[in-house]
Amino acid sequence: MKINIIKYILLGALALPLVMSSCSEDRMDEINKNINDPVDVSAKFIITDIITRTAFNNVGGDINTYMSTYVEHEVGTHNQLWDAEHRVNQPHLSSTFNNSWVSIYNALRDAKIVINKCSEGGSEEGNYTSLGIAQILAAYNLALLTDLYGDVPYSEALNPFENKTPKLDKQQDLYSEVLKYLDEAIVNLPKGDVSAVGGQDLLYSGARDKWAKFAYGLKARYTMRLLKVASNANATLEDVIAFANQSFTSASDEAAFKIYNAQNLNPLFDFQWSRDGLAASKSLADKLIERNDPRLRRNFVDADWVQIDNLEPGSEAYDLLAVNGENEQIQYTYNTSTFVFSQTAPTLLLSYHEILFLKAEAMQRLNKPANEIEGVLRAAVTAAIINSEKSVATAFTAPTLAPYGGLEETTDPIEESEIEDYLDNEVIPLFTANPLKEIAIQKYLAFFGASGESTEMYNDIRRWKALGGVNENLVELKNTNRFPLRLPYGNTETTTNPNVQAAYGNGQYVYSENVWWAGGTR
Repeated sequence: MKINIIKYILLGALALPLVMSSCSEDRMDEINKNINDPVDVSAKFIITDIITRTAFNNVGGDINTYMSTYVEHEVGTHNQLWDAEHRVNQPHLSSTFNNSWVSIYNALRDAKIVINKCSEGGSEEGNYTSLGIAQILAAYNLALLTDLYGDVPYSEALNPFENKTPKLDKQQDLYSEVLKYLDEAIVNLPKGDVSAVGGQDLLYSGARDKWAKFAYGLKARYTMRLLKVASNANATLEDVIAFANQSFTSASDEAAFKIYNAQNLNPLFDFQWSRDGLAASKSLADKLIERNDPRLRRNFVDADWVQIDNLEPGSEAYDLLAVNGENEQIQYTYNTSTFVFSQTAPTLLLSYHEILFLKAEAMQRLNKPANEIEGVLRAAVTAAIINSEKSVATAFTAPTLAPYGGLEETTDPIEESEIEDYLDNEVIPLFTANPLKEIAIQKYLAFFGASGESTEMYNDIRRWKALGGVNENLVELKNTNRFPLRLPYGNTETTTNPNVQAAYGNGQYVYSENVWWAGGTR
């Protein structure tokens, strides 16, 4: 484009003054306009981008990969992930999560654009479907941001041309904004029209009732998150149950991003295929072994891509599980989870089994009748195992692996009768002995996989620990290295914004300072 500008300037200099004066500034702007770079885009197209960014980058991407090692769903075994596993720099460096930090802010910026566009006075005023969807996505990304980083820039942050050094907002205020967005979305969605977004909505194709269920499910998640700081714990738990009852009623409702194929890769697969930085977690396998869990024979693969059907202690396969926090930095040696090969498995922004586990936990904390809680727990575990099997199945049909012969499947899929036996003989006896602990461990096992749910387990582990007492070690972790209590701010801000730079310091606060909802001050 610079060549065109120079050409027209030279021509103008040689022309008569009259000709020069007739070449208006508007005409020059028109000449140099890039027609492939529009300045205004319909809300529905922006929503497509927000959903994709949220699912692939923010939920399923770098953060979830690192969190899978922090919560011991996986073990970091090479390069940055080995460093994270052994707490060597990565957990506190401002560069570690910078890409995710930027991506979440981009999603928030775009959601705000749609909200403004579809609100009163905007160019799409009255487009309530797009407005409600954008408000839910704004709530989702804002909660994700503050859950992980604590106090963050927000109220002054989304327009860098107005303020290049935005202040940090308190997490308590940010959570008020999150819940406000969800409440407004629930009001706006019924007034909308499915055709406003249609196929540009990659989660629900504009189905307003499912978006509303998603919003209620997020209210259940975030209300439970605030249990420690709630003024009335019992009322909070009743709210969790009420919101869960208005959310998903089956797995067909869940917020699943399914746009993966041979080119668009599930982010866990994408990472492992390009980096081979993860190995199978011994502490997780031990929990499955302790319960005679049927997922044990389905969820692990050896270095030769053969499914492992015997992980009993003392076996050769068991000895090739990576010991959490003590493993060697080595590739192509340890066993791995089957899920790192799940090339086309969906990313779950919110799952049906999560809703059920939230409800079961709230009911147990309120001392509801055991038989009622048991019914919810059975449904939660069943949904979780079915979801696990769906992801496992995609590993054995991964398009990228096919030319190399693919994974060798040595066991049959888990059947309904097997799930029932597991519930009757293992889960329910453990639930009867220690209800809250078994609910937590079953949720922990449910979130192990290719669905991007390790981040939410990271939030849960911090929440349970913060509640203290019998809650503190509901899920026992084996890595004896320091557990990161939050993520470090991204270096795009620590190097340019004095407010963030002061809050970051040398980054060591990530090991000592809880976020507000976990009992901290920021």
